[in-house]
Amino acid sequence: MTDSLFSPLELRGTRLPNRLMVSPMCQYSSPGGVATDWHLVHLGSRAVGGAGLVMTEATAVAPRGRISPDDLGVWTREQADALAPVAEFVRSQGSVPGIQLAHAGRKASTAPPWEGGDPVSPDDRGWVALGPTDEPYPRETPQPTAALGLDGIETVVEQFRAAAERAYAAGFEVAEVHAAHGYLLHEFLSPVTNAREDDYGGSFENRTRLLREVTAAVRDAWPDDAPVFVRISATDWLPDRESWTVEDSARLAPLLADAGADLIDVSAGGISPDQQVPNAGPGYQVPFAETVREATNLAVGAVGGITTPEHADALIRNGRADLAIVGREHLRDPYFGLRAARALGVDVDWPVQYRRAKPSTN
Repeated sequence: MTDSLFSPLELRGTRLPNRLMVSPMCQYSSPGGVATDWHLVHLGSRAVGGAGLVMTEATAVAPRGRISPDDLGVWTREQADALAPVAEFVRSQGSVPGIQLAHAGRKASTAPPWEGGDPVSPDDRGWVALGPTDEPYPRETPQPTAALGLDGIETVVEQFRAAAERAYAAGFEVAEVHAAHGYLLHEFLSPVTNAREDDYGGSFENRTRLLREVTAAVRDAWPDDAPVFVRISATDWLPDRESWTVEDSARLAPLLADAGADLIDVSAGGISPDQQVPNAGPGYQVPFAETVREATNLAVGAVGGITTPEHADALIRNGRADLAIVGREHLRDPYFGLRAARALGVDVDWPVQYRRAKPSTN
């Protein structure tokens, strides 16, 4: 039988009830890095709405790993305890709770988008960002950035490991390592941002070393029967200069498998404001997911411009991806999963509180 959007997906000992994942989407609404009722409602409603896997936004593994001063975090027990009811509610609705573990690197310490997204001064709730080198992300007013030394790199690996331990204790069943969109781990991968001359820079092997070490550390901290995802930017979208390419991503995929990853979440871009996105139409990043899928036995997720049930279903049926990762459409419609089932003629369970409104699929 051909897999479809509403076929279960087994990864290690974890069963996703369907192939629809809520993409991590930053909310910038966590004073002190602590989840609030906003996160319970925001993530919980997508579980009620039928998504098989509900992933948190980028959740910082350290204070200096935040994008904004009010980013969600899991570097303390208090933060993990605040996330536990969110994970439990998502699970109670038949969905699987996942958490994206992240470090913003040199793109840290900025205001939220609705306040302009400009750097926040170390004198005003901000901090000195961290990167492979001290070169800041190019902005009109760059954020001060410090290069990570070898001790700092070891600290980052340990921060991811400890964050994974807290996240699992809080009840999450999937951990995703964020290595995309120009944040710290992507900064080490790309020659655009990594000009180091030590064991973490220069060659492909060296530039991928930190991500491999972080993935292995998260895998070590995560239970054997639960999956670890890695989100990558398949390309920097900088064709006119030396950069990270989809060929590099295909080469990376088996190394991530060796480090313990179970699924690669394939996105793109974010390393530079000069990126050249050729066509951001429906499914514009899906070919990248296909390329990565061909290079490894790992499952892959496709993200970007997936807005209709039919499109999401076709990605699975045609073997282009194992997971349809939907972001903005879930912001527009928290019940996208239930709507997709109806559109595709699939009978799925509705929450008992809502069944009086369940339409016929005939």
